[in-house]
Order: sequence, then structure tokens, then C-alpha cells
Amino acid sequence: MNPLEIFQKEAPEVAKAFDGLIEALKGTNGLDPKTKQLVYIGIKSAMGDTTAIYYHVQMAKKLGATREEIKDTILVTLSVCGLKGVASCLPTAMDIYDRTE
Repeated sequence: MNPLEIFQKEAPEVAKAFDGLIEALKGTNGLDPKTKQLVYIGIKSAMGDTTAIYYHVQMAKKLGATREEIKDTILVTLSVCGLKGVASCLPTAMDIYDRTE
């Protein structure tokens, strides 16, 4: 079972509220959807969150993000967070990008 399914099962009201927040964020118009996904990828890479990278890279690619854009988004985290995010998330990101149609 994936972590989000466990979250929904164990805390359905909180999960529902979280889903509402995500939908509200999708509806803002300051950034286009692809850019929002690249921002998520950068933040999650800085945190070393490979699970989130797995999902957000797929979403970004479907929205038109190139392999180079995703790679650069992760590499930018070097100057703020050091090597941790790049070492843990770049391999995952490149692998899932290459395997996603």
C-alpha cells in the first residue's frame, strides 16, 4: 500500500482536507502547472524525498517538462542544500523520466 493510501485510510478527514488544499493550490494562477511541478521537484529534492520525486517527475513530464528542466531543477538545490538531494533524487528522477511515456 502506498503512503497516500495509508494516510487516507488512517486519517480520512485529514486526507480530505489535504486534498482540498492541493486542489486549491492547483487553482492558483501565478505559475503555470508545469512550473509548479518543477518547484515541487526542487523542494522535494532539497528534502531528499525520493517518493515525491517519483510522482512529481511523472506529472511534470506529462505537462511538458523536459529531462533537462527536471535535471536543472534538482541541480539548483546544490547551492542551498548541498549534495544530499542531488545524490538521492537525481537518479530516481532521471530513471522515472526515462521510463515514463
